Amino acid sequence: MQRPERLQYTRRGFIGAAAILAGGAFAPPGKASEQPGTMPAATPPPAADEPRWDALSVTVGPQKADLVGSNEKVIQAAVDYIAGWGGGTVRILPGTYRMRNSVSLRSGVRILGSGEDSVLIKEPEVKTRLAEDSTSWQEEVVLADPGGFEVGDGVCLQVIDEWHQGAWFIQRSLVARNGNRFKLNKPLSDDDFTVKGKATIGTLFPLLNVDGVSDVRIENIALDGNRAKQESLYHNWGNILGGIWLNKSNRIQMRKIISRESCADGISAQTSNDVLIEECHCHDNVGFGIHSGTGSQRHTARNNRLEDNYIGYYFCWGVRYGLVENNTILNSSEYGVRLGQKDTDNVVRNNEIRNSGKAGVIFERVGDDPAYSPDRNRLEANRIIDSGGEAGVGVDVMGVTKDAVIERNEIAETRQPLKRIGLRIGARTRDVKLAANRITGFSVNVLDLRKASSKA
Repeated sequence: MQRPERLQYTRRGFIGAAAILAGGAFAPPGKASEQPGTMPAATPPPAADEPRWDALSVTVGPQKADLVGSNEKVIQAAVDYIAGWGGGTVRILPGTYRMRNSVSLRSGVRILGSGEDSVLIKEPEVKTRLAEDSTSWQEEVVLADPGGFEVGDGVCLQVIDEWHQGAWFIQRSLVARNGNRFKLNKPLSDDDFTVKGKATIGTLFPLLNVDGVSDVRIENIALDGNRAKQESLYHNWGNILGGIWLNKSNRIQMRKIISRESCADGISAQTSNDVLIEECHCHDNVGFGIHSGTGSQRHTARNNRLEDNYIGYYFCWGVRYGLVENNTILNSSEYGVRLGQKDTDNVVRNNEIRNSGKAGVIFERVGDDPAYSPDRNRLEANRIIDSGGEAGVGVDVMGVTKDAVIERNEIAETRQPLKRIGLRIGARTRDVKLAANRITGFSVNVLDLRKASSKA
């Protein structure tokens, strides 16, 4: 039998062979088979669809559930269990869940209630003064009257602080106890809560706490702040104590939520991006119905009902690229929609805004520095009806607002004209574009103070 010829490999020969092979492997489609010694290119198989998985879920309820109970502890246990396995759904069965602290959500967890039959309600507030000073970075507080306080409670500490030149507060939880001395879940940072500053502690907290997480969904549940039995903080500073508190969280979806009777905001989303709020009903809250908070981007709020709040929809500081559309905003104490400090490139369209206490929509003055004005926002195709008292304003564009577009809106007064103004444009605003608005029923339909200023 003839012995096959032994192949001889040298470094130069190996490199040359590799180059020939590479030339065939990376030839353009349809060309590889035309080259001597190469195989035809394989046709890739069609992409397989990802199957519809039945994700991990656990039920919580007063009875006949995976986890049985009716307070925040059992819901928190369910959330932590689901998060520990990488995510899934916590199903909250019908019942009233009495809350002494927040439920802190985790990334990848979905909260799914049973509509109005699943109610999370705050227990009545307990409050007392501090018996001793608790200063920077301490983790303990001493209560003058500890009656009614329990380990596990969510609390709010308040003080008249000389450093902040006014009221200041911070939110914590009580995690241990020795008589009237309680340990906090984390230090007080650089804040001093002193007897001289009339420091107090009370059981105030958000019902759902969404802090530093992502890819969370909250759906079909009712949140009751029990406003009649809570202290109402100043509407702006109390935003962390409302129905839902988001902070530094991304890709959060909220649908079909009722958030009512809060001592602060219905839904507050601070420094959080890509948030969707859809088909929610926020009503009778001391603060804002929905609060798009500092530095947030790409919030979408659609098909919500916001009524009987201090302000219906509040753009806070530096909110950008938001979309507020197809909402019904009724009976706001001050404004239906408010835009302010550095809120830019937002769109407010196709909303029904009625019976606002001062103005339907305001582009608020925040000083005379153009760097802080609400610029490049669009107000389009809204119905803004019956705004303010005797001297109310439908749409008020104030300060040094720049590049606002106000078009195709119906701005109407169906009561008496009195001293009411349909659209007021401030003297120092710049490049405000008006187009195809229908304004009727006011003492003055359009008051353009830029013209008066230029004549002067």
